[in-house]
Order: sequence, then C-alpha cells, then structure tokens
Amino acid sequence: MTTAVPRSLRESEVRQDVREFLASEPVRAELERLSLLPPGEEPGHSEIFQLLGERGWLAVNWPREYGGLGLRAVDAATVAEELALAGVPDVAHVLSVDIVGLFLLMAGTQEQKARHLPPLARGESIATVLYSEPGVGSDLGSLRTTADREGNGWRITGRKIYSQKSQFASHGLCAARTTDEHGTGISLFMIDMMAPGVRVSPIWNATEERFDDVSLDVWVAHQDVIGPVHAGFDVLNTVLALERTGIDYQGRVRRWFDAIRDMAQRTGLAEDEKLRGRIAALDTKIRAGRLMAYEAVAAIDAEAVDPVASARSKWFNTELAAEVVELGLDVGGLMSAVTRWDGEPAWRETLESMYRESPNLTLSAGTSEVMLKVIAALGLGLEG
Repeated sequence: MTTAVPRSLRESEVRQDVREFLASEPVRAELERLSLLPPGEEPGHSEIFQLLGERGWLAVNWPREYGGLGLRAVDAATVAEELALAGVPDVAHVLSVDIVGLFLLMAGTQEQKARHLPPLARGESIATVLYSEPGVGSDLGSLRTTADREGNGWRITGRKIYSQKSQFASHGLCAARTTDEHGTGISLFMIDMMAPGVRVSPIWNATEERFDDVSLDVWVAHQDVIGPVHAGFDVLNTVLALERTGIDYQGRVRRWFDAIRDMAQRTGLAEDEKLRGRIAALDTKIRAGRLMAYEAVAAIDAEAVDPVASARSKWFNTELAAEVVELGLDVGGLMSAVTRWDGEPAWRETLESMYRESPNLTLSAGTSEVMLKVIAALGLGLEG
C-alpha cells in the first residue's frame, strides 16, 4: 500500500515520517539481519528497499506515474540523508534511483521510462552503471568499449571495471563509443545483464562490498539507446552534476562521526581538552559540508544546476571522511583493529571498516582530483 504524501508537506514532516519508518520493527529486523551477514557477503535486494518502495520513498521526486511522489529534490535528499544516518546500505539505491533512474528521466523515451522506472521505484530490481574501463579511470572521453551497428541494433564489445552491484543487477547503463572522435561520439545503452555475452566477475577489494569486472560482447536493440546517438557525453556531464550533491556521503560521514564521538564520551576521552576541541572543530566542518550539500540540492529544485557547487560539496564531504577516520583511530586505540571477522560490531560499523571504506568515497562519482579540476575550470576560470 502506497502512502500518499502531499506536495505541500514540509521537509521536517518528511524527515519525521522517514525516521519513524526507519525505527519500525521490520526495518530494525532487516538491519540486524544485514549486520549478521558473514564476511564476503553483501546486501542485494534488501527488504528495506521494497518497504521504501511501497511508500514511494525510494524515488520521492519522480513523477507518480513512475512510482514516485512528485515531490522536490530536497525531499529526496532528506530521505537519502536519513537512510545514510540510519546505516541502511545505500549503494543499490544510489545506483538504481539517483543515477540510472535520473538518466532515464532526463533522456529516456516514454516507453523506456514506463518499462524501467517503476520496478526501480518499487525496489524490485537493481540497475548498475558501466562506465569505468581499464586504463581510463575518470576520463570518460577516452572510453574504448565500442558499439557498432548490427542489424536493427548495436553490438557492444569491451570491458568495464569497478562497477558495483552488477552481480545483482537486472540492467546496466553502459557508455560506449559510437564514433572514433575523442571526447565525443559516446552513446548510452541499457543492457540486459542476464543477456548472453555479459559476463560478471568479482574484483575483491578492501571494502565491505565487491567491485565487478564486466566483459561485454552483447547485442542491444536500437530502442535501448538512451538519448540521442553520439550525444551521451553531454548527457553524462549534465547528470553527473546532479548526482554529486554529496548528500549520501555527508550522511555516512556524519554517522561515522557520531559513533566515534559517542565512543569518546563513553570512555571519558572526551574530557581531554585537546580532543574535545578537535571534536568540536570537526563537527563544525561536517555541519558546513551538510550546508554545501543542500545548497547543491536547492539549485536542482530551482532548475539552476551548478556543477561547481556540486563538485565542491562532493569534494569537501568525501575528503572529510579521512579526518573522521583519523579521529576514530585515535579514540579507538586497539579497538580500531577489531573487524567483523572477530564477531564484534555490526556491518560497516567497526572503526576498521570505516578506515577501509573512506578512500572509496573520494573515488566514486568522480575522484577528488576531478572535482578540483571542475572547481578550478568552471568556478575560477583557470585553464590547464
């Protein structure tokens, strides 16, 4: 049953409703189940996503016809922030709704939207992103995966790496080269991840969730091209600015910081004057990061997307993670070495897991170096 939320509902009311939902027994039970997953396992189709989908809260700012509530970007940001603060695994939500869903809303046909968006909004399926390639990194203009005309569709061949949740995904949004021109000539395709010619292999890494190596030799129908052929690079740049508000990163960093501060208070370390000042200063920076994130979100609602504001928020909030983890190591001492393998704190909540996860925040959705380049070029007018 879908809960109807009127457009006039204030942000504070949305936040309160979501908090009450996240505190409910079904959600707490599912979070407990996830916390007990053995090392090496990770959540895919979590029941929490389906519960959120029933309420229209996975895609709050999507039109109702596609499973949303027709609210604002700030309402969607409020939900995303609360999910992060509650420790709900958010990678599948970010990939499916905030990235792939946003591409479809902006550039998809009516048929594509009707086919793909409702299952994503209901939390019934997961979509992944197929951008990065070996030796390419964040330079999407240098992609080598190709899409060649074949019959009434395209033959896509290449290899994508460092994608997440591809082992659970029903579809992947793939960027492939349709001309030989560097930088341009990129097109976007919706690929059936179960189709013959799609092979997904794990890339094990230091974080709690694996990356994937995806090999492609697959035929895709022409109706699965997202947006105009050869114009995917422009769409990518537009959507990336919308994606980089920093809300989800900010919420995660705040959750880590609050846990570390609570540990300092429980152990009496917070009474140390130097450490108390350090905690207060870092708290202030996190609050500033939150304001930056909501500034970027407000620009979306005003239909005045600011890529500089988005890049600034993404850079600032993800770089804060290292400072928070450094504080945690000093507060935790030997406890900082405790892992889930030791049967101690819950999934993603050990200081050791925060330490392993923090570098990933500065890499996803564009590296810190790319963010600084955007700020320098577009914000300060610097070249080179």
